[in-house]
Amino acid sequence: MDEKKIELITKLVMEVMQDEPAAGSKEGFMVPIGVSARHVHLTQEHVEVLFGSGYQLTKKKDLMGGQFASNEQVTIVGTKLRAIENVRILGPVRKASQVEISMTDARTLGVAPVIRNSGDIAGSAPIALVGPKGALYLKEGCIVAKRHIHMSPADAAAAGLADKDVVSVVASNDRGTTFDEVLIRVDPSFTLEMHIDTDEANAAKLKTGDTVVIK
Repeated sequence: MDEKKIELITKLVMEVMQDEPAAGSKEGFMVPIGVSARHVHLTQEHVEVLFGSGYQLTKKKDLMGGQFASNEQVTIVGTKLRAIENVRILGPVRKASQVEISMTDARTLGVAPVIRNSGDIAGSAPIALVGPKGALYLKEGCIVAKRHIHMSPADAAAAGLADKDVVSVVASNDRGTTFDEVLIRVDPSFTLEMHIDTDEANAAKLKTGDTVVIK
């Protein structure tokens, strides 16, 4: 093979390599989707208000990060006394109670939640909860969860990302949706998954198990 052909082949190979995302680069990193429906987190004190003294949440299904979907459900009630029934509680119990809903749920309930990271409830919307043994009113705690990606440290290293980074994500289906302001959350207990709520999933024609790509 003459030198000109070798030079041409080398040039073509280099161009292809430059176009491909490098190892440890976020560009082109694929992430499975997990659609998160409305749910509730409770303190032990509030579990007992709603279900009775000494009551403990019972496990229905294990989730990532040591969390679980419990068998217990409550009714959530907005400030205009509009309600949504059968909202599942996620365990284990937390230091502060929190209700995560979609914007469609917010309109149904007549509340005005802020978009926040889970656990950041200061100044968020009020809401009431009703259980089989009692009811309680939260002065704050109702949010729409900010879209985010769960990653293990190995996933984060492979993607070239760190905890609390913010990225854009593309869903390349026939809706062609781009999600901006996607928070990266890294923990050894996490499984790779992007969490979006039901409104976002329906609008982008996505379901649990579909994949998206970090832009």
